Formats: sequence, C-alpha cells, structure tokens
Amino acid sequence: MSTQKEARQRYGDVHESEALRIPEEKAEQLVDALNSDLAATYVLYHQVKKHHWLVEGAEFHDIHEYLGEVAADLEEGADVIAERAQALGGVPLSGGANYEEHAPVSPEDADAYDIRTSLENDLEIFGDIVEQLREHIRLANNLGDYNTEELLREILEGVEEHAHHFEHYLEDDTLVTQGTLE
Repeated sequence: MSTQKEARQRYGDVHESEALRIPEEKAEQLVDALNSDLAATYVLYHQVKKHHWLVEGAEFHDIHEYLGEVAADLEEGADVIAERAQALGGVPLSGGANYEEHAPVSPEDADAYDIRTSLENDLEIFGDIVEQLREHIRLANNLGDYNTEELLREILEGVEEHAHHFEHYLEDDTLVTQGTLE
C-alpha cells in the first residue's frame, strides 16, 4: 500500500518535458486541448456503448456488432490522446463525471431510445468532435507540435469514417421489406 501523502502532480499542472522540448506555455495549451478531446471522446464512447447494449430490431445484430467496434476504436483513440497529454507533461483527465463536466459535448439522457434516434444523437456528437479535432490539429501545427498534430489527424480519420458510416445507417434505404416493418 502506498504511503504517499501528497499528489506527485496535480491535474492542470504541466511540467515541461526535457525530451520533447516543447515550452511549458505551449504544452499547457496542448494538454488542455487534448484533455478536452479526451473528455469528448469518452462521452461519445459511453453513449455508443449504451446504444450497443440497447439496440433492437430487424438489423440488431449488424448494428450491435458495429457499435461495439466503434466503441473499441473510440477507447483506443482516447488512450492515444491521454498518453500524449502525459508525454507533454500533463495529467490526463480521468473519471466518468469529470468527462461530462469537461467535455464540449453533451450526452443524451439516461433513457433508451429507438436506434434511429440513438444514432442521430451519436452523429451529432461525432460532428462536434470532428470540428474540435480539426481546431486542435491547427493549434498543434501553429505551436510546432507536429507529433500531436499527426496523432490527432489519425484519430480524426477514424472519427470521420465512423461518422460517415452512421450517416449511411440513417439513410432511408433499407433491405427490410415493407411487411417486416408493419
């Protein structure tokens, strides 16, 4: 059991990395941006996971499987974001309530909705995250942190791909016959 009585580093404090040589004032901006991305990603992760558990209907299996993949990809992206925030000398945001408090996006409430409404709610957050990632890519570039820029570009590529698939799921075309819908 640890006997440490004081925090090694407080959340919000950024210590300049000797290895990365990004000045502390720039690192602070980057860590703040990354923690905002981390919070938004985890809000979406939890919402997508909820929809993965609650999906019903004729297309249940495919959507259930896909939402599981989306959640796994979001969690992987969150890990990359958190590790970069730490490498820059910051403390990654952690904890469920902290995510919602610090996220620039709002999750749907705790109720269960039909899958179309659920996916529409997910797509709304995907769009917000896409816009924010683009902004943070520009920030990283302007601050000369090309590695953070590249990491965020890779995450953006995956987020955009999933958002595009959600758009397809929400199209009116279906292979389900009219009789099945009645």
